Amino acid sequence: MTPDELLDVFHRRIRLPDADAIPGWKQEHEGLVHRSYVEGPDGAGFVEAPRGLGDDPDAVIAREVAFFRERGLPFEWKTYAYDEPADLGERLVRAGFVPGDPETLILGEVDRILERPSALPSKVRLREADGPQDYQRIAELTHSLWDSGLARIVEQLQGEARMFPDRLSVFLVEDALKGAQGSAVSAAWVRFHPGTGFASLWGGGTLPQWRRQGLYSALLVHRARLAKDRGYEFLRVDASEDSRPILQKLGLHAVTRTTPYEWTP
Repeated sequence: MTPDELLDVFHRRIRLPDADAIPGWKQEHEGLVHRSYVEGPDGAGFVEAPRGLGDDPDAVIAREVAFFRERGLPFEWKTYAYDEPADLGERLVRAGFVPGDPETLILGEVDRILERPSALPSKVRLREADGPQDYQRIAELTHSLWDSGLARIVEQLQGEARMFPDRLSVFLVEDALKGAQGSAVSAAWVRFHPGTGFASLWGGGTLPQWRRQGLYSALLVHRARLAKDRGYEFLRVDASEDSRPILQKLGLHAVTRTTPYEWTP
């Protein structure tokens, strides 16, 4: 499929029905806005508008800010480069949002990834996360790479895996000599979106001293094989500039850019 065809399928199957909302979060569609959130001391929200914002975009943005301000929740408004209005990012900034780092939406067919051979070096092993200790090691890895917050990663991934085991699989790569006694050297997970044909790939962070040894590619192929076994046709990745060239080299396509805009009460 061409990049434009892939983006069209993604838009219709994932964005319009809001099929990739975080499991367990409350989902609401109010007018043109798709909103999901979880309340509580560590609560947060997520908003996007795949159909545009109509004739008065600023009023729609103001309603969402008021909704989350009333609940005292921070939230992210995720934008895609083709969203309407074309100046959505500027409007969000004027409303008090702070833009995050842009990413590239990467899409592709599972079979393209599986055409590529991939092998891990013998000094590491790849396995599925099993129990609190593994999730803690993954949290320590991701926090060291992206300052993502230890407790949030442990609670989110472990809780999601416990509640929705058929929709999330988490993997780590470890030093074969140290095993569970050492740090995770790389980790990644895959979320499955039933009824859409899409599996989403997340994580993939690797300790600096273990990079350029094929760990990222091996994790990618491993998750693609699992997706194939479960009957999924397409892969989706929100890629950083570090991972984008690897993904494209492996046969996936850059189809558009995404930018998160953060609002904090």
